Formats: sequence, structure tokens, C-alpha cells
Amino acid sequence: MGGIEFLKGHGTQNDFVLLPDASGRLDLTAERVAALCDRRRGLGADGVLRVVRANALGEASEGEWFMDYRNADGSIAEMCGNGVRVFARYLVDAGLAGDGRFTVGTRAGDRPVVVHPDRSVTVGMGPATITGTSVTVVAGSPFSGVAVDVGNPHLVSVLDDDVADLDLRDQPDFDHDVFPTGVNLEFVNLLGEGALRMRVHERGVGETRSCGTGTVAAVAAALHLAGTDTGESTVDIPGGRVVVTVERGAATLTGPAEIVARGELDEAWWAAAGA
Repeated sequence: MGGIEFLKGHGTQNDFVLLPDASGRLDLTAERVAALCDRRRGLGADGVLRVVRANALGEASEGEWFMDYRNADGSIAEMCGNGVRVFARYLVDAGLAGDGRFTVGTRAGDRPVVVHPDRSVTVGMGPATITGTSVTVVAGSPFSGVAVDVGNPHLVSVLDDDVADLDLRDQPDFDHDVFPTGVNLEFVNLLGEGALRMRVHERGVGETRSCGTGTVAAVAAALHLAGTDTGESTVDIPGGRVVVTVERGAATLTGPAEIVARGELDEAWWAAAGA
């Protein structure tokens, strides 16, 4: 079988197609990304992770490898916390990273990672910055929220009602003047000290089973509303559980990373998907 190598992986059921492309030779168009992520005409995924050397794309990074991340609609995204974990596990499994401690380049900056013996991964997520407040509207109901920048934009709404009851099938409305490039929308229940439950509607994707940067944003917003900027919390999302620590100017995300399949894309399909 001849074709283009791929792997399929997920982090707390936020799933990705990985494309090993060390030299950056693949013509990764928005149309091909959207086709790959389509769950009927492609492999199905929330996004695509191209595994490419930073110097092949001309990216400034202290790490050798750059995570070229694309949303399911083909748009380019700055960062993905679940994606970085899967990306890092692939590098270790493939023998492309040595001792499990290294740096991954992203459009939001370098991210230090630690791949643990059980293949869970801790990612240094950089700062989670509170940038203001705004409102989102879900099925006609407005929810106020805290705006958080985690290298990409988020709006976190803490709800008294169970987040399981929200209808997130359609794109919630938001203030496009505040978020001109779109926004990831997190809806959170406080479960007690050091524990949150979250659902998320991701920019360019829709509702997903998890969002790594979103869990960091959720914890940062909850701490902010409690009058502090330091703490640790578990975050339960539909796809599982992660642990987030937030400190002044820094955050970490720890959670599982799974590789579930590998194979080759048919070259004729690839050519047609880019037409």
C-alpha cells in the first residue's frame, strides 16, 4: 500500500489526525484538513496535527519539532493543549524525542512537555491571562463570562444550573467586537474546592469532548472569581479528567494521551480532497 502516513490519537477524547511531515513537504490545504476531519468522507477528527521540524516552516522555536495545528474546518489555530499531549507522546513513541522532557513549538510559543512512563503528559501551558468580561448566548439565554487568553481566546461562564442541560449543537452567539477571530466557549460547574465540571464549544469545530486550553482557562477563571490567581483543580470533561495548576504567569495541564491507529492515506483520495 502506498500513500501518506497518518496516525489517529486523542487526549480525553479530543481526537486528532497526526501527519508526520518532518520536512514540511505536504500541501496541507484547508480543504484537505476539512476532508480529513470529516467523520463520513474522511478519517474523522477535531483537528489535524502536522509533525514538522520547526526550521522546515521557518518557525522560531527552541525545540526541534513544531505542532502545526489546524481546526476541523481547516482554519489555523494557535494552540491545543490536548493536541500537544498527543503530539508529544507520538514523538517519544517514534523515537524522535529522547528522555521524555523536551520542547514543542506552537504558534502560541514554545511549550515544555514531560511524557511520563505511563504515557500521560504534562504540558507547560504558559500564562492564563484574564482579559476582561463578555457575554455569550446559548439558545436565547445569555451567560456572562470571564475572558481568558491561553495563547488562544476563551470565554468562561460559571453556571449554577447543570452544564449537562445546555444545548450546544449550534454555535452560541458572542461579541464579535471583543473576539474578532472567534472564541472558545467554556461552561463550568463548580463541584467543590479543587474540582470543576466543564463543557466546551470550540472555535472552528463545535462542541468537543474536551479542550486542553479550555480546561486551563476554566480553572483560571474560577480562581479569578474566587479572588486569587493560584491554585490546582481537577477538570471533568465529557472525555475524561485532567489536572490543571495555575500560578502567576504560568499554568500546567496533565492528562492522558492515546495513539489508537496508524496507516496510510490513499494518494488519489489526497489529491481529490485538495481539488
